[in-house]
Amino acid sequence: QVQLVESGGGLVQAGDSLRLSCTASGGIFSRYTMAWFRQAPLREREFVALITWNHSRTDYPDSVKGRFTISRDNAKATVYLQMNSLKPRDTAIYFCAAAPMTKTISWLPADFNSWGPGTQVTVSS
Repeated sequence: QVQLVESGGGLVQAGDSLRLSCTASGGIFSRYTMAWFRQAPLREREFVALITWNHSRTDYPDSVKGRFTISRDNAKATVYLQMNSLKPRDTAIYFCAAAPMTKTISWLPADFNSWGPGTQVTVSS
């Protein structure tokens, strides 16, 4: 399994932008579908974005579509989440996750077998 570590979280104001990074080690990064999830207090873990190993597909739920952009650099074993026009309801712990490229594309947390510890994003109004 690949090991993941997120960075880039922080406290921002509504309307600001933030870029999260997630660096992988211990595996062949280009063989994984990568995703971002988030979890707010007392809420279930929520899918935020996904990118396939070869950049051919990106997915977003309606809640972030048009504001968030996922990208990856396989040479640096890093996946990014650019978050623009942040809103207070985007406040959560953000996790990156990896699934083997051979698995069917999924938005379900249970289908990802490697997770980072998370990074806190707080958006004030």
